[in-house]
Amino acid sequence: MTAVVYSGSKTAFWKIAKDGKTIAECAMPGINPTLNDQKTILNALNKKSILINNAERIKRIYVFTAGATSPERSRELEETLGLFFKFSKIVVKDDLYGAAIAACYTKSGIVGILGSGANCAWFDGKNPEQNNFGLGFILGDEGSSNHLGKLLLKSFIQGKLSPKLHKEFELKYNLDRALILERIYKKPMPQQFLSSFFDFFMEWRAEPAIQQMVDQALENYMKIYLLPTVKNHPGEEIHFVGNVAAHFQDRLRHIAQKHGLKITTITKEPIYNLLNYYSN
Repeated sequence: MTAVVYSGSKTAFWKIAKDGKTIAECAMPGINPTLNDQKTILNALNKKSILINNAERIKRIYVFTAGATSPERSRELEETLGLFFKFSKIVVKDDLYGAAIAACYTKSGIVGILGSGANCAWFDGKNPEQNNFGLGFILGDEGSSNHLGKLLLKSFIQGKLSPKLHKEFELKYNLDRALILERIYKKPMPQQFLSSFFDFFMEWRAEPAIQQMVDQALENYMKIYLLPTVKNHPGEEIHFVGNVAAHFQDRLRHIAQKHGLKITTITKEPIYNLLNYYSN
């Protein structure tokens, strides 16, 4: 059996295939090796009966995750997973590599990630080009769901939301300034907390203030990630993966068009294409 994993910082999606057909799947908290230690990852694995029941039968695992930013980080995660999947050959690559394979297979193209995190790179058909974009949720990730969460929380704390949205936010989350700051600065996994507000954006996407935040985030993404990549690789097809790109693809395509760009494909969940690629 073969398992394919695609993980952002918030969620890791697992699919297990046998003879090219999916036989099991599950989701668990993200397995970012930069943010999560061995104990946290193993505890999460031990809560998934699907993984426990199939651990000895899975012979190959392909993992594509945020935070696998160096050979050292990849090896750390391979070793951690090897303690759970004792009979598996495990390969760990970063999420950008997985996104590129899912979007382009073996063709060249520009691939953007807009999910819980953000990134972008030119893919030559074998490997994504090295860049300085992947700075994580504190220094980077413009356009991602955790970046949108920052914009929303700042507007709420600073009293910049409309009375209607302010009230709806309070009713939905029961948060105030003190609780928000404590959750971000004192509790573990603040990136997951920030990404958790993406539902609010989808629920109130028709509100002008929400649309303005989304457009602002996507415009920042264009200027910081996509336009410099296109400048270096003109004429390449542009692909996106991730839930932000998929749920707000109308705004993403509109803003791209303003810059004279056309997006070829948008894939919400790249793991389906990855499973097809690696299980066959």
